[in-house]
Amino acid sequence: MARFDMAEPDLRKYRPEVPRPDDFEAFWTSSISEARAVDRPAERHPFDAGLALVDVADVTFPGFAGDPVRAWLVMPRHRPDPLPAVVEFVGYGRGRGLPHERLHWPAAGFAQLIVDTRGQGSTWGAGGETPDPHGSGPAAAGFLTRGILDPETYYYRRVFVDAVRAVDAVRGFDDVDPARVAVTGNSQGGAIAIAAAGLSGGLVGALPTAPILCDLPRAVGLTDADPHAEITRYLSVHRTRTAQVMQTLSYFDGVNFARRAGSPALFGSGHMDTISPPSTVYAAANWWRGGAEVVAYPWNGHEGGEGAHWVAQAAWLRRALSAAPAAADSRINA
Repeated sequence: MARFDMAEPDLRKYRPEVPRPDDFEAFWTSSISEARAVDRPAERHPFDAGLALVDVADVTFPGFAGDPVRAWLVMPRHRPDPLPAVVEFVGYGRGRGLPHERLHWPAAGFAQLIVDTRGQGSTWGAGGETPDPHGSGPAAAGFLTRGILDPETYYYRRVFVDAVRAVDAVRGFDDVDPARVAVTGNSQGGAIAIAAAGLSGGLVGALPTAPILCDLPRAVGLTDADPHAEITRYLSVHRTRTAQVMQTLSYFDGVNFARRAGSPALFGSGHMDTISPPSTVYAAANWWRGGAEVVAYPWNGHEGGEGAHWVAQAAWLRRALSAAPAAADSRINA
């Protein structure tokens, strides 16, 4: 691991002109409207996780095309209602795992919805339980090139719509305050949190750490680490498809979601991160419409600040909650 990207003063002012499709708004408005047309409430069933201080529910909510998406809802057992909530999206290849693995937000007094990523959960961690029933054309190993020749069929269209529907689901629970919902995630989870913040209005904040899928024209080729290298390998075979691939990716670039995200944000970035190059993380933060801070970890890689960064996140989110006005509408259009 080595520091290979820009110096910090340059990172702080880096705002690239990432291509944005003319129909970006229409594409996402249509995608989310179609998913919300499946007006089926989330299912929530008590789950005995063997934990004395929290209540756990096994949640299933309708995602893209109404497909069932699994999540854990974990809440402090002795609590006032309604609670602020944190919707957490997980890293690449991981699933929602087991409820006892991620208790930091409930221990701090928040409801936490830990969301599966469709089709994933078999690479590390304790597994996932959400299939992806939709196919795609030829793809490299992994998820970043599935359906990549068309934004309609691209894998992350389904994942990002699932994220919006996760926010919808948690806002529908009587013991959650729909005006006090934040999103978070690391790596792939950070990318999903950015998309959720850009597509779901009325959030109290977003907390992405080391997100992938930002400033993709730079990320693809700057790093030879997976998962961005999946795209490089794909293009090394499908040599005539570069323009088509980059056009598809422009609908999913975190910079383009950042430019429409109205909530404040706190990013984390390790400056020796070879998976999510720091410049790509700062590209999203520096374009964030609602204003973003970046906590820099000069000697860390993709792990960022780990537990130390969560302390910064919790303090920041408490400040954001105390400063946030009451939301006029907790169900926001795309």
